[in-house]
Amino acid sequence: MAGIETVDGGNWETFISHDPAAVLVLARSGCPACAAWTEEIERRLSEDPQALGAVRVGKMLLDRPGLADFKRANPWLASEVDVVPFNVLYHEGQRVKSFPGGGIDRLENRLSRLLG
Repeated sequence: MAGIETVDGGNWETFISHDPAAVLVLARSGCPACAAWTEEIERRLSEDPQALGAVRVGKMLLDRPGLADFKRANPWLASEVDVVPFNVLYHEGQRVKSFPGGGIDRLENRLSRLLG
């Protein structure tokens, strides 16, 4: 994939339905850890555009308006997302894994296990 896509209230359903998988990074504006994680992913993808295969990577800023439908459709957000960045892996439109923090090796390993 080319880089990190912007995901918002208007495109999240299409984004998570990507075949074979999608990674959604949940973040907040002004979050230094979120910015560092974004830079790490972008750096890996610039070094090797196929590093994550055909997996789409997107970033959603949770403090932006227009996410009411996303938040209603994902009630686990309130109980599971204590820190950002928070990564959610989707396979065939279903949430299959999630984890806080960064780490490109960690992400690649989880995707490898998910996609075989």
